[in-house]
Amino acid sequence: MVFSSSLFLLYFFPFFLILYFIIPYKLKNLLIVFASILFYSWGGPKYIFIIFFSIIIDFVIARLIYKSKDRKRKLWLTLAICINLSFLFYFKYANFFLDNINSGLSFFGYNTLVFMRVALPIGISFFTFHEMSYIIDVYRDEKPPMKSIVDYSLYILFFPQLIAGPIIRFNEITDQITDRRNNETIDNRLAGFYRFIIGLSKKVLIANVLGAEVDHIFALNINDISSVTAWIGIIAYAFQIYFDFSGYSDMAIGIARMLGFVFPENFNNPYTSQSITEFWRRWHITLSRWMRDYLYIPLGGNKVSTKRLYFNLWLVFLLSGLWHGASWNFIAWGAYQGLFLIADRLFLLNFLNKLGKIPAIVITFVIVLVGWAFFRIQDISTAFLFITKMFSFDFSEHQYYFNEKFRFIMILAFFFSFVNATKFGKWLEKIFFAVRYTLAGHYSMTLLSIVLFVLSVAYISTSGFNPFIYFRF
Repeated sequence: MVFSSSLFLLYFFPFFLILYFIIPYKLKNLLIVFASILFYSWGGPKYIFIIFFSIIIDFVIARLIYKSKDRKRKLWLTLAICINLSFLFYFKYANFFLDNINSGLSFFGYNTLVFMRVALPIGISFFTFHEMSYIIDVYRDEKPPMKSIVDYSLYILFFPQLIAGPIIRFNEITDQITDRRNNETIDNRLAGFYRFIIGLSKKVLIANVLGAEVDHIFALNINDISSVTAWIGIIAYAFQIYFDFSGYSDMAIGIARMLGFVFPENFNNPYTSQSITEFWRRWHITLSRWMRDYLYIPLGGNKVSTKRLYFNLWLVFLLSGLWHGASWNFIAWGAYQGLFLIADRLFLLNFLNKLGKIPAIVITFVIVLVGWAFFRIQDISTAFLFITKMFSFDFSEHQYYFNEKFRFIMILAFFFSFVNATKFGKWLEKIFFAVRYTLAGHYSMTLLSIVLFVLSVAYISTSGFNPFIYFRF
């Protein structure tokens, strides 16, 4: 089940909200867990048992860590991390590694292995990171383990973030799971509703329109496309993935706020970044923070030699690429990002600072676009060919026709992606993403939300194109 579906918008979520607001407070967490199981099982019922199994294991081991001393704590921690990573490696990477082993065997003339391909459970990367956050935070004594398995199940299964994040660390939300009555206000419910509708419209009215055209562009024979078509295609994809993923995050944050939870922000106008370092402070923020606190800092962080620091940066982003997908193009994308983070520290930041704001934004955006080519195109050699086309400056007439709807949405996407770099954009952001709204603000946002909701539902009803890019991760 996806947020941007008629089933969720018109049936599942309204019915859930009615029940949530009328049942006794002590039953609310149980209702969320039940609804989350139904939400996840709708798309992959057999995989819910994998999550149940891992939930029970982590719940028990976390309590053993909490009660144990010194060496035993480390042993329990190691066991929990190995179990969680083994689930992730098996379901997400088994096919990838066996395919590569077979490629090697075939190259050297040996018989290849015959194996049954492993299906990928939806959202496994996200709920695995949540489970590891729980175990590690308990080990670090940042928070005690949950007393109730229902409360812990809520942390793992909570349907707004279960499929595609944001990645919520255990120490950030544990207090809200046990008591969030102070956050269950009319203002928060309305603000959450506005945020959800903004995310829905970003996903449906912008990302979906662009995505349909992006698929057509990347299905063309790359040898025959012009530089103009290549640039339009990759820019459209950059906008698609941004409005798709940030739209999902907005919807998750909005739903959570309606229920009294406060989720961390996951995007902060990333395309206005003036360096790749800044980009990763603004793009998928919760993943960057998770990687920093649970991987980069344990590797030594900034308290190591310069060479080791550069290696750690590169390694973290190499693993980040692998986390996104079991394919060499994602590994290449992660390595590419890591190299530019190192370049920032060596010389690029100083160079971009001297150029000024606008040139730095343009150069950074171009670097990001090249990276998206690796991210979008699975075959690495094809990705390099596409990048070559981008910079071949072949301005011959491109054979692909871009209709007026696509052009309008591209302009709209460009505006919303970069307007925050101006004072006017910052003013707009304060209006649409206010912490508290005035009475006039509530009236305006309610009217706007109704209009956007109607337009979104109308589009969903008439279009069969409604994917979420990050579901496969």
